[in-house]
Amino acid sequence: MEQEITVKELGGLSPDSFMLIDIRDEYAFEFGHIDGAVNIPQNAISEKYAEFPRDKKLIICCKSGAISRETAEELCGEGYDAYNLSGGYCEWLREKLENAEITEGVEKSIRKKFSKVIWSRFAKAVTTYELVKPGDKIAVCISGGKDSMLMAKLFQELKRHDKFPFEVVFLCMDPGYSPENRSIIEKNAAAMSIPLNIFESDIFEAVYNVEKNPCYLCARMRRGHLYSKAKELGCNKIALGHHFDDVIETILMGMLYGGQVQTMMPKLHSTNFEGMELIRPMYFIREDDIKHWRDYNDLHFIQCACRFTDTCTTCTPTNTGSKRQEIKRLIADMKKVNLQVEMNIFRSVENVNLNTVIAYKDDNGKHFFLDDYDEKSSV
Repeated sequence: MEQEITVKELGGLSPDSFMLIDIRDEYAFEFGHIDGAVNIPQNAISEKYAEFPRDKKLIICCKSGAISRETAEELCGEGYDAYNLSGGYCEWLREKLENAEITEGVEKSIRKKFSKVIWSRFAKAVTTYELVKPGDKIAVCISGGKDSMLMAKLFQELKRHDKFPFEVVFLCMDPGYSPENRSIIEKNAAAMSIPLNIFESDIFEAVYNVEKNPCYLCARMRRGHLYSKAKELGCNKIALGHHFDDVIETILMGMLYGGQVQTMMPKLHSTNFEGMELIRPMYFIREDDIKHWRDYNDLHFIQCACRFTDTCTTCTPTNTGSKRQEIKRLIADMKKVNLQVEMNIFRSVENVNLNTVIAYKDDNGKHFFLDDYDEKSSV
């Protein structure tokens, strides 16, 4: 027998009368969840039956209420007083964001509490890699997640310093979001006073029937559309919200799974859009500090605004995301032994000695150490 409960009804319950179970994977749960929820992924629910209280309501939650419905029915069949949360996490988040206005607190936290670990590191990357120059017009690309939303606020702060003239456009592409997901992105931006410039594309439809690496294809297509729209708006750069952890994970992924030494560069000239450049101004900012900033300000985001996420396993760590999650866990384990391991990984691509590598590639092709071995003095 199907039982459902709305977000408003949930808010009226006594905290002692129910147990809220979020069945999304741990990666999605970490991106954002309902206050007080317990994370038990769907594939682990049956193993926990004996631990669930029978004197309380069990309220089951997923992203949109689509998958949790089946789990709630199964628990009812086991004799539990179980309910599906109608609309899931997205519905809870929409109601939380209704008429929210959090700009002042968010901006103050960047200037004060997180000045050293976020603002200073943003400014350091901008200066070190010459990411922003006088006369630039930068398309700050907003996906709706914690990283891009923080980047937008950091660019607003940089504009307030007014050291030299440059322009920003906060560009958000709708590749086919569901109305619910788009609403969450818009409300978060409005609550933080980020003026979105939204344009639409049909990328989700284009990759819907792609079986091999649809998320990779989707990401490549998104970047192309962002470049194109940014250039149309008169921009010469697009800014993406990749952070320090993304950089070091990419280095290890390339070595362990790609058989190559490479990194995620702080800036790149576009090969397909003449005169355009990609910049990554959050290059030195740690993901844990971004999470702390998010939680400190009681901000909530969704893992992926793809409208297929609830039914598309490629968006979860059990498939295409698994390699990056494996690398995250590997780095965390190594850090237990060596606290400097993350910085050492980063510095490894700053201190490449070409005299000690067997081969390397550049724009002129591949170079083998034997090519000029006999011409060099022996050591």
